[in-house]
Amino acid sequence: MRNSLKRISVLTGRNFKEIVRDPLSLVFTIAMPLMMELVFYFLFHTQTMQFEMRYLAPGIVVFSQAFLALFSGILISQDRESTFLTRLYVSKARSYEFIFGYALAMTPVVLGQTVLFFLVGGAIEPSLFSIGMLYSILLSLVTAAFYIGMGILIGTMCNEKAVGGVASIVIAGQSMLSGMWFPPESMNKGMLVVMRCLPFKNATDLLRYGFVSSDGVFQGFWLPLLVTLGYLIVTFATAILVFRSKMKAK
Repeated sequence: MRNSLKRISVLTGRNFKEIVRDPLSLVFTIAMPLMMELVFYFLFHTQTMQFEMRYLAPGIVVFSQAFLALFSGILISQDRESTFLTRLYVSKARSYEFIFGYALAMTPVVLGQTVLFFLVGGAIEPSLFSIGMLYSILLSLVTAAFYIGMGILIGTMCNEKAVGGVASIVIAGQSMLSGMWFPPESMNKGMLVVMRCLPFKNATDLLRYGFVSSDGVFQGFWLPLLVTLGYLIVTFATAILVFRSKMKAK
């Protein structure tokens, strides 16, 4: 166990160094969602409750996390196509150690995004500064883990050129099927059932819970959490199995 944790720690440190070597991608994953948070708030918050900061900020956080699928997918696909992973395949490292090494390296980015977007939202609407913000920051680790897992799975299955196209489906799903831009209740019942079965709306509802639970809007806290955790576990398990098969093929 100790040797396994040590290998994960070494892989995490190396992957984090690779992440910070690409500052342009980091700026993109932060700057664009932050601009959207400000623009949509000032344009529409007086017109609909959907764009009040207590709803908008959590939605923007999860939306920005969807870009981590692209970011982590490109990182692992680049390593697969280089000689780096090929050399590591002959080491004692196991497939789950590689996967956790990539996932943990993204954690500082996740926390940085979440705290920044919530602080900006709180500066605009001070009511956000509450215990609910702390709950939502902790829950953001769950939602982010799902999207990072999706990126790792995509990067493991696809080459670098295909990662962008496949990851864009995840980003589009989060944008269109999460209910962050429109009230989900305005959709027909069939579409609403589909949205509740997919991870996108559940991830958004999970982060919104901390800010709006006092209103009784998201009393079903456990359902979004369990659905998101379910998708997270399946995604990571699949990524580990696929990665293991790639290792054996090499």
